[in-house]
Amino acid sequence: MNTKNLIRWAGLSAMVAGICFVVVGLLHPPNILSSVSTSRWVIVHAVAIAMSLFGLLGITGLYARQAHAAGWLGLAGYLLFSFWLVLALAFTFFETFILPLLATEAPTFAAGFLGIFTGSAGEMNFGALAALWGLADAMFALGGLVFGIATLRAGILPRWAGGALTIAIILAPVSALLPNELRPLVAVPIGFALAGLGYALWSERREHASEAIPGRASPQLGQSGAE
Repeated sequence: MNTKNLIRWAGLSAMVAGICFVVVGLLHPPNILSSVSTSRWVIVHAVAIAMSLFGLLGITGLYARQAHAAGWLGLAGYLLFSFWLVLALAFTFFETFILPLLATEAPTFAAGFLGIFTGSAGEMNFGALAALWGLADAMFALGGLVFGIATLRAGILPRWAGGALTIAIILAPVSALLPNELRPLVAVPIGFALAGLGYALWSERREHASEAIPGRASPQLGQSGAE
């Protein structure tokens, strides 16, 4: 498989990641102890794991396609957003496979862990973990914003998609003003923007592949005519 095909499949990965963003944003249950033991919690967080994995592949392809034109700004946005996806993957893995068990066996610990995401003080002090999640939030906001701006400046991928990502990230802090149960909705416009970038990358490679067939046939026709 050549580099062009890899980048095209990375576009498909970005589309899947964007869809996962939307699903998580629409279906994420409230970050309260009673939600942790539900099947909805496990399913949504399993989708969030897929979001991180496909997102890492997708953002890599999006950056690779415009690396030269995006410059250092694109690289910075790519690295920050990728690091956020890695941290989100680690936290989400814990929420999916371990936290539901702790909700029954150690509810105080589980409720305190949820406080990392809601910003509410609990009986447990998670110190470094809380700071790490705060760092992840900063990487998400800054990385997404910088990558969106770099995509707009590069002009390789559709500017509407880069602009949509930029605007969605700028509006993300508004979620802090929403009730706890509505905050995940901030992921919905980000998901649509990421899916749009992924589709642009995937369809671009498909179009190039279809255009290559007549291009290769022309010299053969020319040679036949000359003979």
